[in-house]
Amino acid sequence: MSEEVTDVQPEAVTPGDGSGDHSKTAEQQAEELAQDNEQGDAFYRAHQAQVAKTFGHVDAEEHVKLILNEPKNEIIVNFPVKLSNGDYKLFTGYRIQHNNIMGPYKGGIRYHHDVTLGEVKALASVMTYKCALLEVPFGGAKGGIRMNRGVYNESEIERITRRFTHDLGNNIGPEYDIPAPDMGTNSQTMVWMMDTYMNMHNQMNKNARRRIVTGKSITSGGSRGREKATGQGVVYCIQEWADEQGFRLDGCEYILQGFGNVGSHAARILSRLGAVLVAVQDHTGSIYNPDGIYPRKLIEHVEDHEGVSGYSGAEEIDDEDFWGVESDICIPAALELQIDEEVAKKLEADLVVEAANGPTTLDAEPILEDRDIEVIPDIMANAGGVVVSYFEWVQNKRSESWQLQEVDSRLHFMMKRAFHEMRSFAREHDVNNRTAALAVAINRLNGVYEERGVFP
Repeated sequence: MSEEVTDVQPEAVTPGDGSGDHSKTAEQQAEELAQDNEQGDAFYRAHQAQVAKTFGHVDAEEHVKLILNEPKNEIIVNFPVKLSNGDYKLFTGYRIQHNNIMGPYKGGIRYHHDVTLGEVKALASVMTYKCALLEVPFGGAKGGIRMNRGVYNESEIERITRRFTHDLGNNIGPEYDIPAPDMGTNSQTMVWMMDTYMNMHNQMNKNARRRIVTGKSITSGGSRGREKATGQGVVYCIQEWADEQGFRLDGCEYILQGFGNVGSHAARILSRLGAVLVAVQDHTGSIYNPDGIYPRKLIEHVEDHEGVSGYSGAEEIDDEDFWGVESDICIPAALELQIDEEVAKKLEADLVVEAANGPTTLDAEPILEDRDIEVIPDIMANAGGVVVSYFEWVQNKRSESWQLQEVDSRLHFMMKRAFHEMRSFAREHDVNNRTAALAVAINRLNGVYEERGVFP
């Protein structure tokens, strides 16, 4: 990630003229869509089950449970874009606004061929609880376009982005709903969204509207530390866990699934603390070196080869063997539902840190508990992205530019506070960290609803 969290993995396709999506038959496309919808719905059901379980440990009002069970708004837009070869293609874009009782809707925009309504609904809900847990004054949202980003060239990506932004219209706004980058999008994507939105509205307030999105480039109003924010937050959580356990990070070993933005930054920061990366997996394969993999060299390799496969500083291993590599810490930083029952049984780690959103299935969770493998859940572990997005929004609103040291210091304070609130609830109520993190968030949301009531 991640908003803001999930790791951004490069597509294993060379950017082209946009014709790649047309190579499949209608039957193949329909079959893939059905499979992806099933996967997205499974993620949504798993998230709802986790929330329902948590309701048993909090004293929330029934109407609050009812409200939080479904998103407020589900926006679906179908829009045509002319490709470089002269063809038109119809794209489907989503923006799900789950809840805004705590503040403006907030959440990433992903461009990926697996984007489905169910997946985006789950991620929007996760954002609501993430913001409430960290006391970020935002609500939860998520968006995306179902597309294989790799088959479109830069000019086409710009046109797709601008048309999507135009069609969302007033469903987004700097005080209403604030998008950010996610899987398949980046700072350039956000700058295009910002510029399109600026040119759609009152020119007198044009510069004040830079905060319509976060995750922008520094030159266009972004924040220092935003690019590494999710990975930095992951490391802050690991440091707090280590301090609590009396665990020494210097010399410890960890495995990492996903080596995009989040995974690579987390690895780079952990290397400074002396932690040793022994195995990495991404969409191109799995690599292993018991003596350690140098994150900086692997980053250079991935930039040149679009994946970890073929890295000379490690040996290739089977994807099934990756999860069985002995380590102290496992960091899933790729897609949802990666740690299933079989993976949970073979995992050889003491701690799982969910840098991705929803990487652990419902069936895997009790297995990890039985094996005394602790989990730092996604809404805690990968919250660094939305926290620094909030900092960026504040800087734009105040026409300020904070130095990196200030950003990191503020992020560390908020992550540390939320981590210990989660751990305190877990100890007091004898529940796992995921239930505790959701409970802290739900209690905050419930408190606001109790004070404000439900209009009319």
